[in-house]
Amino acid sequence: MEQPQDKSDLEDFVTNRMRMSHIYQPVMLKILLENGGQASVEQIAKALLSHDQSQVEYYSIRTKTMVGKVLTNNGVVTPIKDGTKITGYRLNQEDLTDAERASLSAICDSRLLGSHTRPL
Repeated sequence: MEQPQDKSDLEDFVTNRMRMSHIYQPVMLKILLENGGQASVEQIAKALLSHDQSQVEYYSIRTKTMVGKVLTNNGVVTPIKDGTKITGYRLNQEDLTDAERASLSAICDSRLLGSHTRPL
């Protein structure tokens, strides 16, 4: 396959020759361009995920049917609703200071780091 050599070749590829069945190619090129021409596989994967509406929809369903349900049942959060549709969640503990929020966030980070070695 022919390799683009300069800006005009790359521009021609993106504009005229790139065949797309999904958003993958332009997202990868964009992240490379934004990072000086190179990026890790993880950076590219995260960029792809952030642009993949089907994954957003998948995790929206998981949020409502699993995570949100468990946290609601444990009295930690309350669903925010528009009619009968859940549009978000609110912490039940509303009077946290910035320091308390930071401390609790750090505890969550710690649990995330340990999640590969022990069940939550």
